[in-house]
Amino acid sequence: MSTISPEDKAPDFNAPATGDKTLSLADFAGQTLVLYFYPRDNTPGCTQEGEAFRDLYDQFRAAGAEIVGVSRDSLRKHDNFRSKYEFPFDLISDADESLCNAYGVLKEKNMYGRTHIGIERSTFVIDGNGVVRHVWRGVKVADHADEVLAAVRALD
Repeated sequence: MSTISPEDKAPDFNAPATGDKTLSLADFAGQTLVLYFYPRDNTPGCTQEGEAFRDLYDQFRAAGAEIVGVSRDSLRKHDNFRSKYEFPFDLISDADESLCNAYGVLKEKNMYGRTHIGIERSTFVIDGNGVVRHVWRGVKVADHADEVLAAVRALD
């Protein structure tokens, strides 16, 4: 598992996304990319996080940024989740965990006394040259999208 830090070159990816797309890092060349990883579609925290990014989407776009969410859910679940909450951005299905591993977001979690490997809620801001500029791990949903937007606006 890799550890990504600010000023690192962002790991490239080529992954299936909503809307019958395949997205890669190169698709976002010249613009800022907010790549956020979340555990599961249609759970309270993940829904709130997606809604927060949705509600600020126009402001992110005005700041020259695109948003993409990533989880291990299927494209069918992603399409339903995106449609249900009217997310204007794409969601990547990382069923094989290649993107999660490249960005180092999988960790051991404990739920009801059972351990499992899950996605640690994480966000990466990648500039138009493919360089990671900001990293948040162990994200708490409240005010996170606002904090990311402020960081995007502060990029030179």
